[in-house]
Amino acid sequence: MDDNRTEFEFEKGIAIGVIGPQFLIERTEEALKGFPSFIPYFHICDDESTISSIPKSLMNKVEVLLFLEYQLFRKAKEKMEFIIPVHYVPLMGTGLYRSLFRTKTLYGLKTLTVDSVPEQYVNQILDELEEKNTNKIFYEGLALATVDGIVDFHSRYFDNRPGSSAMTGIQAVSEKLDELGIPNEWVTPTHQDLIVSLERALLATKTRRNKEAQIVVGIINIDDFRRVADNFPTEHEVQKLKLDLHRLLLDYVKLLDGHLTSLGGGEYLFFTTRGIFERETRGYKFLPILNDAHKSLGVSLSLGIGFGRTATDAGNHARIALRQSKDFGGKTCFIVREDRSVIGPVEMANPMIYDLSITDHKLLEESEKAGMSAAYMSKLMAQVSRYKKTNYTAQELSSILGITIRSTHRILAQWIDAGLVDVVGEEKITSRGRPRQIYKLTFVAAQLDKIQERVE
Repeated sequence: MDDNRTEFEFEKGIAIGVIGPQFLIERTEEALKGFPSFIPYFHICDDESTISSIPKSLMNKVEVLLFLEYQLFRKAKEKMEFIIPVHYVPLMGTGLYRSLFRTKTLYGLKTLTVDSVPEQYVNQILDELEEKNTNKIFYEGLALATVDGIVDFHSRYFDNRPGSSAMTGIQAVSEKLDELGIPNEWVTPTHQDLIVSLERALLATKTRRNKEAQIVVGIINIDDFRRVADNFPTEHEVQKLKLDLHRLLLDYVKLLDGHLTSLGGGEYLFFTTRGIFERETRGYKFLPILNDAHKSLGVSLSLGIGFGRTATDAGNHARIALRQSKDFGGKTCFIVREDRSVIGPVEMANPMIYDLSITDHKLLEESEKAGMSAAYMSKLMAQVSRYKKTNYTAQELSSILGITIRSTHRILAQWIDAGLVDVVGEEKITSRGRPRQIYKLTFVAAQLDKIQERVE
């Protein structure tokens, strides 16, 4: 990697190169949704003859490489020197268990030829499946053997009787065995296997190690605190609520190894470190405090998390993030990172990531004049980011924004006048029904490519 490249240049994420067959690339894309810190560079490699050129092209772009097949990793390792961490996805976890179970179900396990999968793990799982009488033949040739050489091994020992099959960790071998009519199972990693490998790759990066100790600032605010307080008959009850909430928050912040202080007025401030926060939130997807406060105390909380190169930046970003949470309707959490990009709302299965500048300056000013608040903006951007769709009917927008159809039509008229939305067609629901107009969110369409790049 270029020695002149600084941590500041990686603030928008940690670049990772992912190399493997198309099928495994697609599976890894899904797993990467749980790693918002990663910016992936995918390279499809189905032909091992081109493997040496791919890592060279990635070396100056990424901090870590992940090979999705061990054979590709070995080929690349043999042909070149790596100056960044390099990992591969081992075939030893739930993926191997699944493949052996499938092989048992589909073909039986009388005779099994195996390549590129560790012998000890195969034996261990077969014992757990209570398969004591399987005739196992493991490939003992060169680790860097050609695909044809490995296929020849399976062909040589294949017993053309029921219960005989092959197991391989290499897609190209599996495909050639299919052509020869030899029953086989291509061992591929499961979602959990990929998660474990991505976690290892993440921990190996310099940027991650540097950010582990970075200070994180969180601001917690009771939604509509005055209204909540007015619902209690006495000041004693209000103070008791505050004490109960403070105790609940102390317990949660303790899990984060953090420090909590009350700012008054139903607002609290806490500090922790980024590494702990990311682990406890499972990659920004798990914040039980929001539901716990509502279930146990009947209060709704908004949470803003700020990352920054300095404590001042982190504090300012936490306040911006809290404002985003409030605009979204409360009982949620947003995160503003050091580059002022936003992640949220956190409780989404796949949190949206977008540029704060999209909602922070000119576009927000124009849209607010047309009745499009930051809350509407956030909800629409989250919808577009998740489904890559910019055309909607009024009924769909009503559901997304959580408002009535009448209010939606009124707001759409304002948006059309402001040039934020265009009518692009009609949708007929029945032969007699009135056609529904289809609206294009032109203000988001122009930003969709940028949003998609961040999400990926």
